[in-house]
Amino acid sequence: MDHPISHERISVFDMFKIGVGPSSSHTLGPWRAALSFLKELTERNLLYGVKKINILLYGSLAKTGKGHGTDVAVQLGLTGADPVTCRIESIGSEIEKIHSEHILRLADQTPVEFDSDQDVVFLKAATLPAHPNALTFVAYLENGGDFSRTYYSIGGGFILEEGVKAPTKAESVRLPYPIDTTEDLIAHCLGNATPISEIIWANERAWRSAAEIREGLLNIWDVMKACIYKGCHTSGILPGGLNVSRRAFALNKRLVGSATYSNYDEWLDVIKNQKPTFQSILNWVSCFALAVNEENASFGRVVTAPTNGAAGVIPAVLHYYIAFCGGDNPDKIIQFLLTAGEIGSIFKKGATISAAMGGCQAEIGVSAAMAAAALTDCMGGSMRQTTMAAEIAIEHHLGLTCDPIGGLVQIPCIERNTMGAIKAITASQLALETLPEDAKVSLDAAIKTMWDTALDMNVKYKETSDGGLAVNIPISLSEC
Repeated sequence: MDHPISHERISVFDMFKIGVGPSSSHTLGPWRAALSFLKELTERNLLYGVKKINILLYGSLAKTGKGHGTDVAVQLGLTGADPVTCRIESIGSEIEKIHSEHILRLADQTPVEFDSDQDVVFLKAATLPAHPNALTFVAYLENGGDFSRTYYSIGGGFILEEGVKAPTKAESVRLPYPIDTTEDLIAHCLGNATPISEIIWANERAWRSAAEIREGLLNIWDVMKACIYKGCHTSGILPGGLNVSRRAFALNKRLVGSATYSNYDEWLDVIKNQKPTFQSILNWVSCFALAVNEENASFGRVVTAPTNGAAGVIPAVLHYYIAFCGGDNPDKIIQFLLTAGEIGSIFKKGATISAAMGGCQAEIGVSAAMAAAALTDCMGGSMRQTTMAAEIAIEHHLGLTCDPIGGLVQIPCIERNTMGAIKAITASQLALETLPEDAKVSLDAAIKTMWDTALDMNVKYKETSDGGLAVNIPISLSEC
């Protein structure tokens, strides 16, 4: 499959989306597709004429959709629930109500006949050509006709509607510094004697005011840090049937010792005031990443970074920077997110951020590269050291498969976020201690290699649960 570099204009706010776990491609994307279908029904004055509705899931969505909550997501989307603002605590009861009543209220107002066991169809043997993550909504109308739409969830919460060429940002916004590759970014920086984050800031200003950018990015961090804090203070077993215990709670408890606190700020002070050791810092970074992805596995509120399955890497590295490197400053947090977001967009244009297309190298690998670049930039690295850090991080994730046990975003996904965070920090340190002219591999070359590797990778290692760990442990999908 050919994949020429995309010229789409991608905002940092496209890369960092607030939503609900456990998967950006299998939960958030289908949820947004359902909302899009609901909007089309409304705009065509069909909403009140719907008698019944079916959702057909194909490819990876069919094979791992149960474990990833795809069936839950499409039902919630059809009710009109917003993944950014919905009450997380009510998701279970809302789905149980639909299941028990056999009624789904479109846009929370139009009741239609709906059997969640029969009307969400998992077509595990079928795929659609445009992308492994495909789903079709079919609304049967009172007048005997029907209305259907097919969508592709292409990773990171991005969706495409079949047969519709959505206007790209390139067509609607003219950026002062258009960027498709790493070399484009470097050329803009060199030509304007401007740091990476300032180039990205100037591009973001084409879409939003300075105040909106600042408020939006700090809000993204607020969601990230709330997720870390909640995950570190919630115990129990993760849902889904694997009986995976939450570990961030116990690890945090051991690390804080006898210290007392009642909120995030006090907790952060406890961390900062400890005498850090190499081992304790490693434990804290792992704790931060575990916390986020345990929340993600529990249908918690997370930020795609660039996906839900890899949502813990960037918050963990940013929290490390804040707690141990003096980065507790709104301007530095904004700088971190701007740089990380742009590196992620370059990966999306030149390769993929979808595990169903490229395996886990496209999720944990990309998130580690984003985090490594952002940390390096914030630590004073040059633009070439910053892109070198991203290259080092992705280079050592090349070929990483996606083989979730039981189709759940738990094993090995949660631990992989800890590994990605540690690799990102190591990559940053290596880049900061290396002369840019000594680099032998460019980030653009590594991105192309990642895409080539994705093309060569067997499909069973692309978020299907048909290979790897998913078939070599004593549990079946039916047990989950």
